[in-house]
Amino acid sequence: MTDSAPGGPAAEAAIDWDAGGIETELGWSLQAVYQGFARTAVTAVDAVPGGPRGYQVLVAVTTEPATSQLLLAQRLGIDKTAMTYVVDALENAGLVQRRANPRDRRVREVLPTDSGRALLARARVALREVEETLMHALDAGERTQLRHLLARVALSAGAVEACSPLSSGTPAEQPLAAPHRSTRRTPRPSTGS
Repeated sequence: MTDSAPGGPAAEAAIDWDAGGIETELGWSLQAVYQGFARTAVTAVDAVPGGPRGYQVLVAVTTEPATSQLLLAQRLGIDKTAMTYVVDALENAGLVQRRANPRDRRVREVLPTDSGRALLARARVALREVEETLMHALDAGERTQLRHLLARVALSAGAVEACSPLSSGTPAEQPLAAPHRSTRRTPRPSTGS
């Protein structure tokens, strides 16, 4: 029995990997997935001031140790001026608060409020529904594997950018995210595989 639903198992069988068509190109695939995600995900986080950026800030300040607004901007790849507006909007909505760092009073840390944690929990549920719809062509195990693989690639993307000949002297349109700067996790030693 063949699944003829768009993106189902029949779609995988229809990809001619040997022909080298556009669907075999990583860049095209990433762009198509991102565009599909961006069009639908924005509604899942529309209650969060700042939309997707506000959502990312809430995730970061909720799951990682307190950090400065500047380091948060660098970590998430958000322009520091835009970050100010996002944090202002989240703070005005009572979702985050700024406080002076106890070790350096000049540094303002961004922390979630109980309301921010509650809104994040609701937005995460809505966003996971969007993600499940987007990845409907994959079974549950493949969805988990894809998330894990993409996270690993994302964590190493900064190293690729740093050694790219295009990165020297070319101003970026938007700051690059620096997921490798996460203070939430401790790097594990490489197992050589």
